[in-house]
Amino acid sequence: MTRPLLWALLTLVGLPLTTAAQSPDAAALRVPGLQATVTLTRDSAGIMHIRAQNEHDLFFAQGYSAARDRLFQLELWRRQATGTMAEVLGPRWIARDRAARLMRYRGVMDTELAHYHPRGAPIIGAFVDGINAYVAQVQQNPALLPPELQWLGISPGRWTPEVVVSRHNALASNARDETVTARAVRLLGEDAVRQRRRFEPEPMPARLRVDSLVAQLLDVADDDMLLAAYSASKNSPVFRADELLASVRRADSAFEGSALTPPPFIDATSREAADGWESNNWVIAGARTASGKPIVANDPHRTIAVPSLRYMVHLTAPGWDVIGGGEPAIPGVAIGHNAHGAWGLTIFGIDTEDLYTYALSPTDTLSYLYQGQPEAMRVVYDTIVVRGRAPELVTLLYTRHGPVLTLNASARVAVALRAAWLEPGGAPYLASLRLDQARTWTEARAALAYAHMPTLNWVWADTSGAIGWQTAGIAPVRSNWDGLVPVPGDGRFEWNGFLPIPELPHESSPARGYVGTANAYNVAPTYARPDAIARSWAEPYRHNRLQEVLDTMKGATLPQMMALQHDETALAARALVPLLRNIEFTTARARAARDTLLAWNGVLDVNSHGAALYALWERRLASHTASIVLPLMARPVMRTVPLTHVVRWLTAPDSLLGERPEVTRDFILFRALNETVSDLVTRFGADISTWRYGDEKLHHARIAHPLDRFVHDSLSRWLSPGPLPRGGYANTLNATGNSDNQTAGASFRVVMDLADWDAAMVTNTPGQSGDPRSPLYRSLFPAWAAGRFVPLPYSPAAIRRQTLLVETITP
Repeated sequence: MTRPLLWALLTLVGLPLTTAAQSPDAAALRVPGLQATVTLTRDSAGIMHIRAQNEHDLFFAQGYSAARDRLFQLELWRRQATGTMAEVLGPRWIARDRAARLMRYRGVMDTELAHYHPRGAPIIGAFVDGINAYVAQVQQNPALLPPELQWLGISPGRWTPEVVVSRHNALASNARDETVTARAVRLLGEDAVRQRRRFEPEPMPARLRVDSLVAQLLDVADDDMLLAAYSASKNSPVFRADELLASVRRADSAFEGSALTPPPFIDATSREAADGWESNNWVIAGARTASGKPIVANDPHRTIAVPSLRYMVHLTAPGWDVIGGGEPAIPGVAIGHNAHGAWGLTIFGIDTEDLYTYALSPTDTLSYLYQGQPEAMRVVYDTIVVRGRAPELVTLLYTRHGPVLTLNASARVAVALRAAWLEPGGAPYLASLRLDQARTWTEARAALAYAHMPTLNWVWADTSGAIGWQTAGIAPVRSNWDGLVPVPGDGRFEWNGFLPIPELPHESSPARGYVGTANAYNVAPTYARPDAIARSWAEPYRHNRLQEVLDTMKGATLPQMMALQHDETALAARALVPLLRNIEFTTARARAARDTLLAWNGVLDVNSHGAALYALWERRLASHTASIVLPLMARPVMRTVPLTHVVRWLTAPDSLLGERPEVTRDFILFRALNETVSDLVTRFGADISTWRYGDEKLHHARIAHPLDRFVHDSLSRWLSPGPLPRGGYANTLNATGNSDNQTAGASFRVVMDLADWDAAMVTNTPGQSGDPRSPLYRSLFPAWAAGRFVPLPYSPAAIRRQTLLVETITP
């Protein structure tokens, strides 16, 4: 799309001057709070390249730009972080607001801000001031207010540094698993749970015994009650129709006619974009690449949402020249490169949470027994402003271990959460500020020593040719238990500090010439401190496929890396599909389906008939196997079993499948395929040649906007991109989930060859802007769904070739 055409679209949909420049070439905006002029260059993918004359203005402009593009998203995050949703939406949100306040970081703010960067306080302060500068403009000119905030009747509020360092998106969830494991152990016993769950390293040394005090608590409260506050603080907000203003239906008129028609996809490539496929992270040494320099590839998996979780930015000022992706509410760049090195991240499983159970004092329900003596809970009183009714007074309780989630006065028991992310430095991704300025692997490791949350696999490469892998996170040291089930908070189970991050698993320029991670257990058997690592990990199939390819990779190129990110080879199918050869089916259609699967290449391609059969067949294999190996009494707690176990039980049947395991196995295979055929006939019809995996009837991506259900259908189709076809599934490198509609996976992908920073390629979905009036709102969605990339220009010359709009903001 040419710049004049995009400019016409921007003016057509009525975007304000602060969202689009006054002309296709340049515009100047006055923004109080700056110290000098800043140049904002928007490239054709929507990426904002910010050039400032000093550090303060750089991060001020980053906050300002993020607010212009993502104000609806930022306002929801601010209210979730501060516990102020009920103020604008009413009483239904009180529990969520209370939970947010209960789990707020309450440490010393000066210490907290200094953790993320030596100049953390002024950097974060400037970022906040930039957001607030745009909020002030919106308050002065209501026409700038995003339509979603108009429909909800919300006026954006001011940010503070406390919002930036909030933990509402801490990406830790082990507490939920602890109660599930404990209940399963009580129902089945330790050995039976070990057989049906994945715990690593193997053999599993974990002690899964459930203390009598924990059992007492589990008897008087279900998990919905025990973890209500915990869940409320983490779940994404879900709106109701009555929370929107009555005028929301009339808002549809603003999008009618040509403005409602989606603008064409912005082809942001100055050269032909390479087709590709993708997932996870890896780094390849120069000895294995065509350019002779390392290549870094990354695709972190999170919720696929609109607006996009990721925000792309380029930050240039004295001491800073870094580009990549992060979250719009966080200054700096979490994933990307500077002039010296490139890095990427994926989740690494460190258990950062523990549930502690307490016996309450016989005489005081606000005291608990610790080392045999009553100890008073800390009490904090707070007031929640509620729309349409009087303020709500809430009482927040804390033990020495953390916030009290549940207190049962009649049973005289309570449970609290100890969370490492409530320690100083627990704000997600903020320590990337230190990494953004690293020049060598030594400096990168020093920077990562501050990276507490999320707990991550970091891969690195620099222009010297060094590559590395460092796991980083705040890792509690438990000397006498494993953190897999709740424990009494009476003093017998205490953390003995945290393992220094440099002592977590890492490698420096390994002889194999690459490092790749995919959330699976990837730690060497010789690692000295397995006690500090969580025992529940992702399935190994993506990691194994990545290693399988990289082991033989020579002369690697960026197009090959993009293709690998989208690899849709299903390793489990290699073991499961051959089992059908010995199964006799009674109908011609079932036999044809079997033959189709046996001839299938094992790739979950969007156009594949075999992929359509396999994906649904594997789901049913897992479901039917679980119904046999999980005793009836355990099913309310353990609903699924790992795919690795399903493969093992079906390829080598054992007593868990009953007295005649081979017969049971064959019945599962037979029943699952017949049900799959019936399902596909219902979806597509009887002709197997019409069964297409990547179809809106089967595997697709439609990104539902939070207000999707409450607006006119014509507007819903614009707010919620899709459906578009998707290949892959949960256990392919192109990790697209096992449900019909992809709701999680890699929304952001990047590949970087250190021989040429301008050759880097990126993708994000659905677009850089969060304002549905903008052509950049969903401009990247078709390319993302099809596995295509756009350039990530870095040098001034490359940026000029991709420039769409240029603005300057002045004091």
